[in-house]
Amino acid sequence: MSSTARTLAIITTVMIVMATAVAAATTTITSSSAILLNNNNNNNIAHKNIPGNYLTKVSHKSDRVVARSGNNNNNNIKSKSGVNTKKKLTPKLAGRGGDTVKKFNIALIKPTFTAAAYDNSFYKFYLLFSHIPAVTNVTTHLNLLSNKVPKQLTPLSSALSMSFLPHHLKLLLPKSTIDVLNDADVDRGSIFLKNGITTNNKYDVLIIGHQEYVTQSEYDNLKQFVANGGTLIVLDGNVFYAQVRYDRNTDFVTLVKGHGWTFNGKSAWKSVNERWKKETSDWLGSNYLCYSCKITFLDNPFGYKHHEEQYITNTKAKILVNYEAKVIVSNKKIRISQVPIAKPIIATYQLNYQRGKVIVLGIYSSDIISNSKFDKFFDGLLLQQAI
Repeated sequence: MSSTARTLAIITTVMIVMATAVAAATTTITSSSAILLNNNNNNNIAHKNIPGNYLTKVSHKSDRVVARSGNNNNNNIKSKSGVNTKKKLTPKLAGRGGDTVKKFNIALIKPTFTAAAYDNSFYKFYLLFSHIPAVTNVTTHLNLLSNKVPKQLTPLSSALSMSFLPHHLKLLLPKSTIDVLNDADVDRGSIFLKNGITTNNKYDVLIIGHQEYVTQSEYDNLKQFVANGGTLIVLDGNVFYAQVRYDRNTDFVTLVKGHGWTFNGKSAWKSVNERWKKETSDWLGSNYLCYSCKITFLDNPFGYKHHEEQYITNTKAKILVNYEAKVIVSNKKIRISQVPIAKPIIATYQLNYQRGKVIVLGIYSSDIISNSKFDKFFDGLLLQQAI
């Protein structure tokens, strides 16, 4: 090969090597850009459900799935009916020192009767006789179906919410009166201007927690409070599940009916689970779902984990946030027939009843009461929907 040919061969080889290097570099840059683009997309997706600007409204009558409205990409999502369901539910914090804020009378109701039931009492009885035949009359260990009301609440009786909210609400609504009552107060009619006269409410808003066990008088008084024009906010699931009797002289509560049992003071037998199921559905709008089920939430902006929830059973309920619950029956002890409904709607909703309304969170809010995102949502709910 001549020197000229050799030189041309070397030059050609160098050019090929350079072209290969440039192509490889271009491929690397393109791949890196794709990765960055994908990361940006993932970031947007991760923040879609942050409740800075929340949320929604659908008709339960047609079983339409709620449309989620987040900060960015979900703003234009529509329900199946084609109606734009974008709705902001952000807290207006003018209450913090604002002169235009009205004064409201608000009371939190501590679930003290529920605390008594959980205080090494009712549940020992339930466990002890869980496997007996339905027709059996139980006449032993009946002392477990009565218990003294404890002085302290526990997480099972909304202790965190009832300790957190009084101060929080006072900051939010500094001109308002914030009282803390208990089940015995509602039982005697202290939520009305005159005890025994139930036509005039003393408060604008009542907030209850895990009121699983209530007396007939407490149940009736809360219902009448709403009928009179009051707003009842239900923080936690599994409310009004069982009826108890309250002895004001001894400060004892005794099971009457519900949670699968009836007790007449002399014997107990298996009975209904939810004491006022149809009536509660009519005026509260929902019923208790289940504890042992495995439930996941496809729309879960607060990182909430299944505890005890209400599912909507009244078609007049106005859904504010649908958590898109999915029930997974994987526990061998739980059969699908034991689940009240295969596709429950667990949601924060509002239901008008006579002159007043109820606002039910649908979830066990006490578990996430210290979650800042939830607190912001709750503030907006209170200021824009409740008062």
